[in-house]
Amino acid sequence: MWVSPEDVLLAGALWVTERANPYFILQKRKGHGDGGGGLAGLLVGTLDVVLDSSARMAPYRILYQTPDSLGYWIIAHGTSRKEITEHWEWLEHNLLQTLSIFENENDITTFVKGKVQGIIAEYNKNHDVKEDDDTDKFKEASAKFRKLFGMPDEEKLVNYYSCSFWKGKVPRQGWLYLSINHLCFYSYLLGKEAKLVVRWADITQLEKSATLLLPDVIKVSTRSSEHLFSVFLNINETFKLAEQLANIAMRQLLDNKGFEQDRSLPKLKKKDLDARAKSERYRALFRLPKDEKLDGHTDCTLWTPFNKMHILGQMFVSTNYICFMSKEESLCSLIIPLREVTIVEKADSSNVLPSPLSISTKNRMTFLFANLKDRDFLVQRISDFLQQTTSKIHLEKELTSSLNSSDDEVQLNSKLASKTCCLCFLMLIFDLFQLLLTQAKEFLNEQAWKSHFTEYGQGVCMYRTEKTKELVLKGIPENMRGELWLLFSGAINEMATHPGYYEDLVEKSMGKYNLATEEIERDLHRSLPEHPAFQNEMGIAALRRVLTAYAFRNPNIGYCQAMNIVTSVLLLYAKEEEAFWLLVALCERMLPDYYNTRVVGALVDQGVFEELAREHVPQLYDCMQDLGVISTISLSWFLTLFLSVMPFESAVVVVDCFFYDGIKVIFQLALSVLHANIDQLLDCKDDGEAMTVLGRYLDSVTNKDSTLPPIPHLHSLLTDNGEPHPEVDIFKLVRNSYEKFGLIRADVIEQMRFKQRLRVIQTIEDTTKRNVVRTIVTETAFSIDELEELYVLFKAEHLTSCYWGGSSNPTERHDPSLPYLEQYRIDMEQFKGLFTLLFPWANGAHSDPLAVRFFRLLDHNGDGLINFRECAVPWDLTEKLKLLYKLHVLPAVSRHFQIFIFIHLINIFLLFSLVKKLNPPDYRHYLKLWNQESRSKLENPKDLPKLNQSQFIELCKTLYSMFSEDLAEQELYHATATVTSLLLEMGEVGKLFSSADIADDTVLVRSDSCSHSNRSHMGSHQSGLPHSTSIDKDWAITFEQFLASVLTEQALVQYFEKPVEVAARIINAKNVQKVGRANSLSTSDYEISLSG
Repeated sequence: MWVSPEDVLLAGALWVTERANPYFILQKRKGHGDGGGGLAGLLVGTLDVVLDSSARMAPYRILYQTPDSLGYWIIAHGTSRKEITEHWEWLEHNLLQTLSIFENENDITTFVKGKVQGIIAEYNKNHDVKEDDDTDKFKEASAKFRKLFGMPDEEKLVNYYSCSFWKGKVPRQGWLYLSINHLCFYSYLLGKEAKLVVRWADITQLEKSATLLLPDVIKVSTRSSEHLFSVFLNINETFKLAEQLANIAMRQLLDNKGFEQDRSLPKLKKKDLDARAKSERYRALFRLPKDEKLDGHTDCTLWTPFNKMHILGQMFVSTNYICFMSKEESLCSLIIPLREVTIVEKADSSNVLPSPLSISTKNRMTFLFANLKDRDFLVQRISDFLQQTTSKIHLEKELTSSLNSSDDEVQLNSKLASKTCCLCFLMLIFDLFQLLLTQAKEFLNEQAWKSHFTEYGQGVCMYRTEKTKELVLKGIPENMRGELWLLFSGAINEMATHPGYYEDLVEKSMGKYNLATEEIERDLHRSLPEHPAFQNEMGIAALRRVLTAYAFRNPNIGYCQAMNIVTSVLLLYAKEEEAFWLLVALCERMLPDYYNTRVVGALVDQGVFEELAREHVPQLYDCMQDLGVISTISLSWFLTLFLSVMPFESAVVVVDCFFYDGIKVIFQLALSVLHANIDQLLDCKDDGEAMTVLGRYLDSVTNKDSTLPPIPHLHSLLTDNGEPHPEVDIFKLVRNSYEKFGLIRADVIEQMRFKQRLRVIQTIEDTTKRNVVRTIVTETAFSIDELEELYVLFKAEHLTSCYWGGSSNPTERHDPSLPYLEQYRIDMEQFKGLFTLLFPWANGAHSDPLAVRFFRLLDHNGDGLINFRECAVPWDLTEKLKLLYKLHVLPAVSRHFQIFIFIHLINIFLLFSLVKKLNPPDYRHYLKLWNQESRSKLENPKDLPKLNQSQFIELCKTLYSMFSEDLAEQELYHATATVTSLLLEMGEVGKLFSSADIADDTVLVRSDSCSHSNRSHMGSHQSGLPHSTSIDKDWAITFEQFLASVLTEQALVQYFEKPVEVAARIINAKNVQKVGRANSLSTSDYEISLSG
């Protein structure tokens, strides 16, 4: 390819000149091509891998030099001799004569550089190549990556790093390539190559560790192997990028929309992934909506009027928010939605207050930032975002007014509001005497919060400090709970930016029924049945509306058990719309993936909790693991935020802390409960006894400051009548959890979640594979191991089609909500690849048409996709020939034979490889049983359509192409010629008797003498085919005639009965998948990761 001219200091170092003229030199890299260049070539090849300056050097290049100059410029390079020769010949024919007319060497140089740059620009224009920020060095690395590993253009290289790969006890220095879908490594040392390809979707563990010998190591584990990489220049950057790419792969396996959401990934670069990761951390830190993207951040100071100080921290600016976080996280944080901003202005600078920026809000609060490095640019960005926000607010007001103009909508809103208000205060009408006993403490608590609002501000723009946290730990007043839950969870922002959204969902979901609504109806009366608010239809109806609206908002989650319990508590303290947005924040941001059909998020946090328990209560960890208690308690505790296992008035305090501090509160509290019961748990003999100990303890957690009437706790009613545990104050328990385990940081939890997510999702994938195999293993001739390997191949082909496209949409091919036998599907292109790798009939030029015929036979519903769902059945010689016959009958045969899928086909060829492993009586008994069960299902061979002459010719072509490279190739060709001649004569005889009365079971076969006579006249193996190009429409043969003719030739009988090495074909297929079909080099030369 042509490249922008660059200076070259030494033209001869490590290069050999092959052609030269007065202005241009064509050179080849030493050590490349035939001969290898001896020791010098080996050393150069090694340097090309080890040294960054030449690791991606193309093996050929063209230099430009004027006759009297010592300088050189590289103007083209190529990966092959053909490519570079084309460039050389173009220079000789189009440029060499022109240069001789120039008198000044500077003019020649200017002309050549301009010409080359013009060629590059013209190429980019003609091929629609868009300019990007990739350096030439990175482009060369991308090209080499695709060539080395056989990757298509769709596989985007994200970055590459120099490192050592440990193969046994020997390190191999080379390059680690991280692409969107694969982790690859390449090394070339002293003539030996090492190559590794691992899909991110196959990784079960990715961790950074350190040993005495290797201080910094990245360990990549798959189901079948472990790979160690060390000696990184920047191991943290490498590991962070690998984490992001593995996370993307896990989400794609988890969610059928994962591929659709990441369709832009092939265009992403490392900086885009870094920006994506920063936005995710930014949203998690300030509880912002999931579509908010960070624009930038800068160091600054914030004037805090409550303590008259300038606090050092960082300002974060995004499309809709300005946020601040102090360097010491607990000191102060601030969230300013741009919808609340009225004025942004630059204040006068001074020595005390350099580069100040003042921001005023609608609630008359003013925030003063200073020490801003690029204040003018920052003000311009904020102004641009403010202008966009103002336009959105005007549009939302117009939409809201238009909605409210509808009488029906007004009626709906008023109806919801009235019912909600009644629900929120329903609890206050019970037992007023007990409320009076605790109202003094509640009043003091309310006054403390009101005083806090006066000093620190109220609403979304409130200063959040350590004092705010202290007040939360003391408990939020009953009548402030809904407001503060909305504030701390960030749900207030989504509700403010989506006016009318909930009412619209309620209206659309009314009267609609699906699986989610059925499950909701079943669980409505199980939601806090002990609470008075849900012992009447008013409370039940409100709960129904919120759950149904969310199921319609997010059909991927729909409804999951435990959502009803959490939502019912939200409704006690918030209006319906507020409860809905709190549920959105809970399910989509604060507890990600908790409430999907496989509760993946809860399983991930269960693994995190096990890790934390091992670290913080090691003396108890082994005992709990032996009893299997951690997995049991963590799911029930986490899914309902302790609401189902703790008295209601105590559990809401846990919810207070959760909305303020996130999931770390749940981990801290769970560890505190275990720590408080160490002695009793160590004495437990089984899991039942341990659960009883923990159940009694949680039942005893009380909240004496609660103004709520005593509510019977369902969990306590189900425990035994043993001696109750002494009362435990909820506020002391929460404070104790912060004192003992408060050092657990949110970023550490996220790191642990990543590790556990890999494990959980891969465990789910393994479970799916086992379920598929267990379903069909009793009805197929394959062993369990072989079925599992075939499933892995099928899934790998499916994933490849999702990565690099196909004839159908990825979301159509992958749907985890389907039964496990139907989750993975492939289209015709992917099937053709598997057909070539696995089927003995896939030989010669006729392989692709035969694969297409197979696919059409399998695709019984005509959707262009086949799956791994139908069980396999064993096939004998007759069934093989019947299938071969049916592949050439058009139109397709009856639907009974179209239900075969992937395993069916492979069974046809591989059955006899298992016959030798079975005793003859067992095998005959197995076939007998199968024949009895399936005889009614199979179609009578006499019902098969006849084969016309055109179809017969295609069948002959298939037969001749099947025997390529077979040891008995000539004998098979001769037998095929005999059979085709015999069938041709039968077809001719059949024409004569077409009008005669012939019995249905008559098979026309000519005599052996006739057959022998015909064989003696064979001139070639294809002499049996008709010589005329015209097709006889009356000519036809039946399947019985085809079968009878083939059985007369022993060579063909032996070929179709020949066993096939199943394991060898599977291993070969996996190797080809790993190394890439585009790679023409031998796979035996490389280290191939069989990580399926």
